[in-house]
Amino acid sequence: MSLSMYDVDTAFLRTFVTLADTRSFSRTGILVGRSQSAVSGQIKKLEETFDRQLIERDTRNVRLTPDGEKLLGYARDMIAAADAMLTRFRSDDLIGEVRFGSPEDFTTAYLPDILAAFMHAHPQVLLHVSCALTRALIDEFETGLHDLVLIKQSAERVHPGARAIWREELVWVGPASESLPLGFAEARDLFAQRGRPLPLVLSPAACVYRERALAALDRAKAPWTSAFTSPSHAGCVAAVRAGLGYAVMPRGLIQTGVQVLHDWPVLDAADMCLLAPARPSPVVVALAHFIEARMADRKGAVGQVPM
Repeated sequence: MSLSMYDVDTAFLRTFVTLADTRSFSRTGILVGRSQSAVSGQIKKLEETFDRQLIERDTRNVRLTPDGEKLLGYARDMIAAADAMLTRFRSDDLIGEVRFGSPEDFTTAYLPDILAAFMHAHPQVLLHVSCALTRALIDEFETGLHDLVLIKQSAERVHPGARAIWREELVWVGPASESLPLGFAEARDLFAQRGRPLPLVLSPAACVYRERALAALDRAKAPWTSAFTSPSHAGCVAAVRAGLGYAVMPRGLIQTGVQVLHDWPVLDAADMCLLAPARPSPVVVALAHFIEARMADRKGAVGQVPM
């Protein structure tokens, strides 16, 4: 038997990984640009290659078999290696256009230098950057308005197809002045005596920071109210600085006039993820790898996600 019969097509592996992430043949077909029957055909080819059943499917669900779970890690590694190889040999003459979306707070805090360095390394790439909330970024990505997006996610509920690249430690913050009590028990009791819940400065619904804050207070059985809501990180910082309420923010984005509160309910971290098409262009692959590598260099500020 020819050794070539054992070759594995990375396109088939991309389809398999996308199916593992989405658990949907129809959604996988949209993301990889193939019909549902073509997706089924590629999965069947993989199963024939490995002589193993990789998925189980019924009328409602798609599940990986134990062999499928084993293959998934290898598939991700092979795809990453193939992308890195292509990027390495095409980087000298990388030409193209990429539409990149990111949350406003990370775009202004971390990404300007990274994006500038990428543009300096690849002067023939045209980069378009826009900022929005995560929910809007996902919606815009799915309608084709972005080629690559950076999104905030709960580790236990990552959007299908997104890949976590670093983890943000979240902290409670209050004003640096004494306009509000800063201890949790003191603040809770004081506002309770006034017949009022704890005032919070929040992002709009569907923000992971908002979810983390409300979940922590609900676990502590502490009543709360939304005193100030803003889609802008700068707006939230200004509200906290003015003493309008308490907020949850990434530790790495604390600014002057805002201080970390240490004895408040424990917060779960948030994952920062990159979401790209199943078949990204070389320019998109290069930018994704560049962002991931540069953020990995900032370990002192943000922790990498165990992969």
